[in-house]
Amino acid sequence: MRITCSRDLLLENLQSVLKTVSTKSTMPVLSGIRVEVKGDGKIELASTDMELSLRLTIEAVTDGEGALVVPGRLITDVVRSLPAGDVSIEMDEKEQVAAIQCGTASFRLNCLPAADFPRLPVMPEDGSFEINSEPLISTINTVARAASRDETRPVLTGILVKFSKDKLKMVATDSYRLSVRETAAESSLKDKKEVIIPRASLEELARICTQSGAEKISIGIMDGQAIFTAAGTILTSRLIEGQFPNYQQLLPDEFKHEINMDKEELMEAVGRISLMAQKNAPLRMKFASGELTISAQTPQVGEARETMPVAFQGEEVEIGFNPEFLREGIDSVAAKQVALRIISPLRPGLIKGEGDDFLYLIMPVRLTG
Repeated sequence: MRITCSRDLLLENLQSVLKTVSTKSTMPVLSGIRVEVKGDGKIELASTDMELSLRLTIEAVTDGEGALVVPGRLITDVVRSLPAGDVSIEMDEKEQVAAIQCGTASFRLNCLPAADFPRLPVMPEDGSFEINSEPLISTINTVARAASRDETRPVLTGILVKFSKDKLKMVATDSYRLSVRETAAESSLKDKKEVIIPRASLEELARICTQSGAEKISIGIMDGQAIFTAAGTILTSRLIEGQFPNYQQLLPDEFKHEINMDKEELMEAVGRISLMAQKNAPLRMKFASGELTISAQTPQVGEARETMPVAFQGEEVEIGFNPEFLREGIDSVAAKQVALRIISPLRPGLIKGEGDDFLYLIMPVRLTG
């Protein structure tokens, strides 16, 4: 069987499926990309690390049908090194070899049989539903940064996703901050669904939809898996089992102060002063009558301070935050105005924009000196 395809098109799609090629598994087939020649002018590229899988179809000039598993990173590097133009790949299933030809350059890559590649799930005929991509993408991009990177608590590396007919809600936390967003989202879903999906899977889905310009996403949930189809690309992710924290209990019933500030002005000031919050030093926010003073100090590095006018009245309050977490919370607000709600220096602060569709709870850092 033979494939002839534009080098640029092939490289773009190989780079996409390379993202879900396993780099840690002891199973050689998981470090490969399954290339299946459909025989109708299409080829399917597929990869999986057993947590996340990706399948996409591209058009090519084909001759014959069949499949092989080619070494993922190697074939991507080979195609990247080739000159512009058409690439010809002849695959011999019996010999398990892929011969690549472009111009005067030729390569022969040893492959593995497609039968060794894991069987990937397909979209269920019953129970799948469609949702508009825009609210899904924007909600992922808003809350995903608050999900944990620490694998010792797997449930926190995921995002709680609640689907309903006309709404979408996502919740993420790493124990130091909590991000919640509810978005209006029309879907064909009849019953409510609630699942925990790995952060990395949803971020990859958002990337695929943004890159492809897909307006609709088909979603199927079955047997501990979530299947997403967007613009001809199929993404499959395992679901995370376990009990997600009761985030409602983490939200204080009331706050002592609410300070509204210009988002861009606050973001710029926090960004500048954060340059001096190194080696886990906190960013200090001191609220006094009519003003906010943002400061940071790192021994043997230096210090910085900036004051800006704010509508604050009452007894002075100084609270410290992780500068990165604070910046990401402010940046997640879509509105031009950002509100910071605080109770005391040792109680969580809440960042929100206009309306209640987005909440970002952030734990304070205990200040000394």
